[in-house]
Amino acid sequence: MDAFYASVEQRDRPELRGKPVIVGWPGERSVVCAASYEARKFGVHSAMPSSRARRLCPEGVFIGPDFEKYRVVSTQIRDIFHRHTPLVEPLSLDEAYLDVTEELTGIPTATETAETIRREIRNETQLTASAGVAPNKFLAKIASDWKKPDGLFVIRPHQIESFLVTLPVRKIPGVGKATEKIMTDIGVATVGDLQRFSQEQLIDRFGKWGTRLWELARGIDDNPVEPSRKRKSWSSESTFPRDITLEEVADYIRGEAHSLWEALAERKLAGRTVTVKLRTGGFETATRRITPELPPASGDDLARIGTELLTRFDFPNDSRFRLAGIGVSNFVEEEEQQPVLFA
Repeated sequence: MDAFYASVEQRDRPELRGKPVIVGWPGERSVVCAASYEARKFGVHSAMPSSRARRLCPEGVFIGPDFEKYRVVSTQIRDIFHRHTPLVEPLSLDEAYLDVTEELTGIPTATETAETIRREIRNETQLTASAGVAPNKFLAKIASDWKKPDGLFVIRPHQIESFLVTLPVRKIPGVGKATEKIMTDIGVATVGDLQRFSQEQLIDRFGKWGTRLWELARGIDDNPVEPSRKRKSWSSESTFPRDITLEEVADYIRGEAHSLWEALAERKLAGRTVTVKLRTGGFETATRRITPELPPASGDDLARIGTELLTRFDFPNDSRFRLAGIGVSNFVEEEEQQPVLFA
């Protein structure tokens, strides 16, 4: 989806159309959740501190996020996907992989399927989507960003080699700033440059990930679309209006633990591992986690474990914290949750 959260707000509030909309809170300690394309022209992007977004785009209109509304729209869009294929792997509320090898409505090509889905999304939600069509997930992901917004880009099998040769190496998933610097140091700027290295050379330089790099540099990606992929963790975290003490963090963790427990109970999920995250006013970040012998069995249990984890951090006693969070992962399979009854 194109600038999903911001586009939903512009759709629902016509007075915002054509204006630089920034989804997020304008406070000094907040971050941008999404930015309309009008705001992006000023350099605003998601995860940017709201204070910087305000400086870059003084005319920007800040809108507090409404995630429940976005989830409803996301469900509507996924229903459109499922008309065409059961093989849908959601990545987030606004992005998914689709395997349309066997298209349900009889559309003969993947390109026509993508065009149809984009048209149906526009007609039924008044929103635009961009699509990438390619033989595998790696290439489809890159293609989906190629002609945003409201675009369609196709990479056919015979075009893979010529497409990759000039592709900047930073476009490969997993190549961040640190890895890009290493590659620059060894003379790699494009995927074509990377193709000059053997698999063994890349393994020597990057370890196990070298094999994956060698494959992606040649357009090889055998990972299937996984429609039943389960969520691996649930968490909740907040950035506070002011830096708070560890005692205040403990109060926050207790409250969030109960809210998180209710959310997990609704979904019949029970997790073995509890994680707590802290960030100081000086932006030092650390996490602590524990997998107790018995998984937490209630909100009180989760709150107790979360507050106990607070004692395991190494921050000075007088530290103040700008962010805290608690999460649960390592979920118990449903059959393991059933009680064993006997007489």
